[in-house]
Amino acid sequence: MPLRGKFRYNRQIYVAPLFASPAKGHIYNMIKLLPILLPILYGLAMYRLSAWRTARELDNRSTELADPTLKKLTDRMAAALDLPRIRVNIYEIDPVNGLAAPDGRIFITRGFFRKYQSGEVSAEELASVIAHELGHVALGHSRRRMIDFSGQNALRSVVATVLNRFLPGIGPMIANGLMSLMMARLSRGDEYEADEYAAALLSKAGIGIAPQISLFHKLEDLTQARAGAAPAWLMSHPKSSERISALEKLKVKWGD
Repeated sequence: MPLRGKFRYNRQIYVAPLFASPAKGHIYNMIKLLPILLPILYGLAMYRLSAWRTARELDNRSTELADPTLKKLTDRMAAALDLPRIRVNIYEIDPVNGLAAPDGRIFITRGFFRKYQSGEVSAEELASVIAHELGHVALGHSRRRMIDFSGQNALRSVVATVLNRFLPGIGPMIANGLMSLMMARLSRGDEYEADEYAAALLSKAGIGIAPQISLFHKLEDLTQARAGAAPAWLMSHPKSSERISALEKLKVKWGD
C-alpha cells in the first residue's frame, strides 16, 4: 500500500503535465509577466492622456504667429527643408520657452515673443528656437518619449520590487530617483541632438549658428534660471555653457 500510494503520487506529478492544456501554460506565463506588462500599459495610457490634454490646452490658448520679420526667416528655413511654409504658434503663457507638441506643431510662448518685441531677443535668435523645436519633431523625440515613458514605468516597477526585498519601505523611493536620473540624461541627449539639427538648418538657410550661440549666452537671464544651482546631471537640459561649447565645435567642424 505505501508503494502504491507513492506510485500514484509520482504518477500525478509526472503524468499529469503530459495532458496539461497549452492554454493554461500561456495564462500562467502571462500572469508572471503582469508586473511588467501593467506598468507598460499604464505608461502608454498616461502618455496618451497627457498628449490629449496638452493638445487641448494648446488649442484653447494659442494663435498663429504673424510677424513679417520672423516669417521671412521661417520661409528661408522652409525653403531649406523643401516645405511650403513653417507654421509657428504663440502659446499664451508668460514663461520664456519654446516647445514641440506631440502632434508636431511648433510653439513659442507669449513671454518669449515679448522678449523679442522688447529687443532683448533678435529675430534670428528667436528663429534659432524655432529651428531647435523643429529638430525635436524631425528627430522623433516625442515618439521616443512615449516609448521611454512606458519603459520607465516597467523598469521602475521591477527595480522597486527587487530593492524593496532588501530595503523595505525605501526601495520604491530609490527606484524613482534612479529613473528620474535616467530620464534626465535621455532628455539632455535629445537637447544636444535638436541643437545640432537647428545648427545645420540655420546654416543651410543662410542664418548661421551665431544667433543660436548668442541666445544661449543670455538664456539663463531670460528664463531667470541658474544652472549652477544644481548638478548638470540632475537637470533635463544641459548647461548653456556646455551647449555653447558643442556648437562651437560644430562651427570648427563645418568651417562656419
